[in-house]
Amino acid sequence: MGPENEVILSIRNLTVHYYGLRGAVKAVDNVSFDVMRNEVLGIVGESGSGKSTLALAILRLLPPNSRIVSGSILYNGVDLTRLNEKEMREIRWSKISLVPQAALNALNPTMSIREHFIETARAHGIRDKSLVIEKSKELLELLRLEPRRVLSSYPHELSGGMKQRVLIALSLLLDPELLILDEPTTALDVLTQRAILDLLKDIKSKLNITMIFITHDIAVIADLADRVAVMYAGKVFEVGDVYTIFKSPYNPYTKALIRSIPSITGRVEEMKPIPGSPPDLVRPPSGCRFHPRCEERVEICSKKEPPYIMVRPGHYVLCWLYKLGG
Repeated sequence: MGPENEVILSIRNLTVHYYGLRGAVKAVDNVSFDVMRNEVLGIVGESGSGKSTLALAILRLLPPNSRIVSGSILYNGVDLTRLNEKEMREIRWSKISLVPQAALNALNPTMSIREHFIETARAHGIRDKSLVIEKSKELLELLRLEPRRVLSSYPHELSGGMKQRVLIALSLLLDPELLILDEPTTALDVLTQRAILDLLKDIKSKLNITMIFITHDIAVIADLADRVAVMYAGKVFEVGDVYTIFKSPYNPYTKALIRSIPSITGRVEEMKPIPGSPPDLVRPPSGCRFHPRCEERVEICSKKEPPYIMVRPGHYVLCWLYKLGG
């Protein structure tokens, strides 16, 4: 098996709950998928579908009121759910790195960008400042920033797009194998979004890094991802290559998500919002979680959870229609 088919991350039957006064929020429920080395896997879905929880679970950075209830997260064969905090600290940033959601507020306003790089390296046992600064200059140049100016700046002196690129550079400081980007373009204008996506493609080609790109905007990853996992209400509803997902989706939710996107070539009448609202994950609906909003539902959809069906090699769908021969 060649390196392009090598599994770097394998998630199996992962379930994560948040605990509050109303009960357990089933934020990620029995999720399974693989991430291949050197690919970009896009994870898309509406807000509240469990995408960010999944990212935090991989790095074991979940808040105190949450817990991994069951399942495994295998990174190069090592189950991250079984590691202690010291062992996880050795993996975070040096093996798996994260650009968090709301990243524009992630920089410390009292520290210069130079100090951010130095402190990040020091936290992982690297104390040679000259080596760190040299590496930070290389990364900032890769991200098309002027190192001399940026390193001496404080966060408030940088634009939103510049701060986003600084955070990506910080995430690459220790040469991780896997980079997780959680909504990295959400707070940016359209032109800056385009620039960030072009930079990520450039980084991918130059560093041969594996990426998980999380977004609620399925159009953003159309020309970035190799494969796409579509999440809804804590579950993965469809996984497949990006071309098939966009051109011939199988799951009714994936179809509805794509129909809801404005098209510059299609007619306005063809755009159709998804009716209803996402379910309450404290008390999710019985059967398929999408069935109250689904136009293709059949009787069994409201009674039993659908199975995962392989509709073509490497393409999986959570839907009764294909089990029933639809």
